[in-house]
Amino acid sequence: MTEETSSKSTGGGAREGSLSKPTRHPIAWREPGYFDQDKLVHELERVYDLCHGCRRCFSLCNSFPLLFDAIDASPSGELDGVDRKVFWEVADHCYLCDMCYLSKCPYVPPHPWNIDFPHLMLRAKSFKFRQGGARTRDRILSSTDMVGTLAGIPVVSQIVNKVNRSKFGRRMLDKTLGVHPEAPIPDYHSTSGRTRVERGHKPDAIVVRSTAETRGKVALFATCYCNRNEPDIDDDLATVFRHNGIPVTVVPQEKCCGMPKLELGDLESIQRAKEVNIPALAAMVEQGYDLVAPIPSCALMFKQELPLLFPEDEQVKKVQAAMFDPFEYLALRHKAGLLRTDFARPLGKVSYHVPCHLRVQNLGLKTRDVLQLIPGTEIEPIERCSGHDGTYGVKKEYRETSMKIGKPVFSRVKNAAPDYYASDCPMAGHQIESGLGADPQPPTHPLRLLRIAYGL
Repeated sequence: MTEETSSKSTGGGAREGSLSKPTRHPIAWREPGYFDQDKLVHELERVYDLCHGCRRCFSLCNSFPLLFDAIDASPSGELDGVDRKVFWEVADHCYLCDMCYLSKCPYVPPHPWNIDFPHLMLRAKSFKFRQGGARTRDRILSSTDMVGTLAGIPVVSQIVNKVNRSKFGRRMLDKTLGVHPEAPIPDYHSTSGRTRVERGHKPDAIVVRSTAETRGKVALFATCYCNRNEPDIDDDLATVFRHNGIPVTVVPQEKCCGMPKLELGDLESIQRAKEVNIPALAAMVEQGYDLVAPIPSCALMFKQELPLLFPEDEQVKKVQAAMFDPFEYLALRHKAGLLRTDFARPLGKVSYHVPCHLRVQNLGLKTRDVLQLIPGTEIEPIERCSGHDGTYGVKKEYRETSMKIGKPVFSRVKNAAPDYYASDCPMAGHQIESGLGADPQPPTHPLRLLRIAYGL
């Protein structure tokens, strides 16, 4: 990129791009050129060079420092001196949080430079996956349905949990799968979240009250994580919603939303999951239900990624329009005067971590807003990455980096000495727990905090 080109391009165009609403183009993964290596490398060169000239994103994930350090250390001090293997390493360190696109980059569409760094990294990951570049470890960690189903079998779950908590078990996970021995890994439960929610479902027991923005009854996408790893979250959601006069049922058929496979670049597996999930979810919408998913990444998958991967699918659009984050939904009910505020107990000081995949949904801080309705409660939001980022933070080769990324969050929580700390992403909550030092109190999910405040 010449100085003349840079000067011209960053004039009115940059101001136009930064002041205009960012737009997202559909992901053209079914077009022949998407997986063409020469075209991909050419686009990587173009975008990496522009990022090098800007460097606003240096403080986000490790992709940018890795790229900039490689350029600075090259003989020319420019991208042309960087070994091409670094191109793929940059993609490996991207966990598709989207924060560079939505909070830092001034050159996103409609700017003529048309930079969408996360979706370019997805393209690189997808190319690498098609070339057989995924490790067995990565395929297993991203197969959350399969692992959860097997590990959730009665008796088996007890054995798996016992092994995973032992030093021997962690050494074996390190040796066989490359899972860092100090990374937080979840327990498995034989009684699923879906089962717990279904037990409390009482058809026609609640009078449904709709508003301009909500239909007043909810179909829960339980998520594979909450279903088998932390089923209490599904139960807490259903309990709080029902307490507020919102009937909750589960979607009859459910597979993983596809976010773990997106991070791997396995787009064909995402399509297979979509062919199960979308018809089931769309059917619930047609029956008059709103949709809620308690994990921000899962909600984001239905709100953003699937519509961009399948822009022509009308059922995907129907699900996109009906999908809500739990606290987004509760905030809308409060706006309509339908949220109960007869809280039974205060929460004191709460350090609240805002996950990246919630921040990029552009909802505002709805979790904070709802929890602040509780008398005697002080919420301190922390809008920084925890470093967990899907499976990134548990992998042996990335664990040290993930802890470095999360260190500002750990320090904020530790220095605040709160009564509770929480994150809408339970995995981020446990990442924070692992960064607080010896014998920390465990995180408390915001839905559990709300349940505690109601005295339920």
